Amino acid sequence: MTQEQWGQLRKNLLGTVGKNNYANWIEPIEFSDIKDGVAVFTVPTSFLGNYVSQNFGELILHQLTSAGENVRRLSFQVAANETARPRAAAVADTPRNTSRPAMQDDLLPGAPLDARFTFDTFVVGKPNELAHAAARRVAEGGPVTFNPLFLYGGVGLGKTHLMHAIAHELQARRPDLNVVYLSAEQFMYRFVQALRDRRMMDFKQLFRAVDVLMVDDVQFIAGKDSTQEEFFHTFNALVDGNKQIIISGDRAPGEIKDLEDRIKSRLQCGLVVDLHPTDYELRLGILQSKVEQFRDQYPGLVLTDGVLEFLAHRISTNVRVLEGALTRLFAFASLVGCEITLDMTQDCLADILRASERKITIEEIQRQVAEHYNIRLSDLVGPKRVRSFARPRQVAMYLCKQLTSRSLPEIGRRFGGRDHTTVMHGVRRIEELRVQDGQIAEDIEMLRRTLEA
Repeated sequence: MTQEQWGQLRKNLLGTVGKNNYANWIEPIEFSDIKDGVAVFTVPTSFLGNYVSQNFGELILHQLTSAGENVRRLSFQVAANETARPRAAAVADTPRNTSRPAMQDDLLPGAPLDARFTFDTFVVGKPNELAHAAARRVAEGGPVTFNPLFLYGGVGLGKTHLMHAIAHELQARRPDLNVVYLSAEQFMYRFVQALRDRRMMDFKQLFRAVDVLMVDDVQFIAGKDSTQEEFFHTFNALVDGNKQIIISGDRAPGEIKDLEDRIKSRLQCGLVVDLHPTDYELRLGILQSKVEQFRDQYPGLVLTDGVLEFLAHRISTNVRVLEGALTRLFAFASLVGCEITLDMTQDCLADILRASERKITIEEIQRQVAEHYNIRLSDLVGPKRVRSFARPRQVAMYLCKQLTSRSLPEIGRRFGGRDHTTVMHGVRRIEELRVQDGQIAEDIEMLRRTLEA
């Protein structure tokens, strides 16, 4: 590939990644050669090479193969003349551009934002409504009302989505503000790089010059004493300057092990908001929103009744996994040209469904159902067929089928050695009654919530 072709490819990348990402990460890399299926690039620092490889590598590889190049992977090598002298770039491997001042806003060491993560695509429900409202308030860019805003919750509950959404909204509403979003890991890398290059004054000036600092996954710096020290001073300087700070973590500040007490105290002095695990309604809403996004991409694809409800029930702990499962379903159905049915869903997503199994046991379901209907456990699994025992027994069988991966014969054995056809009949009967009998539907939903809690 010639340098002219690489120049055209870079123009394509500019249109894809945006002006700031291009200036910060793509512009500094230089094409060297293609050898044995490996595209070789020279970069000013190893950090920049690693970052480009992780965040833009697949995109560059796609552009190269689309241009007809036989490339299987990329290699980034530090230019010899870059390692032999101190860099004049902005701190911590942000790219050098001698035509602009070192303190220019677009050279601040922020991470790329995901265009998909906006407030418009964030589905709001009871578990996340407070976090969403707080994020909205901060994103208005008005006077600082709570500082910092600390968002915490488990994996895949929407912390990073809200962080990106805030940054997008601030950039749109207040383009005059210096908004920097990065992970705690990236903060540490830039700090270490600044120490190594003896550029700590540049590092301090850059981070203290921002108007809004957003740090994702702050638990990463726990136990890293020097990084915590600098983070503490940066935090204090920004708060003293009435600058907004937004932090996310996987747990509440006081519960992050090996995080210094003084940092915990600072993080708790603002608004601390928990993103609770998603409930069934929120997961269903997320899936429905995702389906609407897929309509243009997969026109004419048929999604049968019950699939979204099944997924919302079975994949309950991680929204990313939930969305990924739906993406796989649509891609598979499009490739093979079939409808998305419940049977196809269970076959296509067998591995995800196994991994997402909530580990709810048959015994636990039996105990909860017996308690709910105020009957003895021995009567629930026993031989008596009176209605007061038979209906709860069918409800328990139905929940076992829905909430566990156990086979019908195994479920039957746990209910007094019953045949699998008896279980099948009970499951079908409850499916019918859910539509016809509001009380049965309410009982099942209440039991499901209790078991999933």
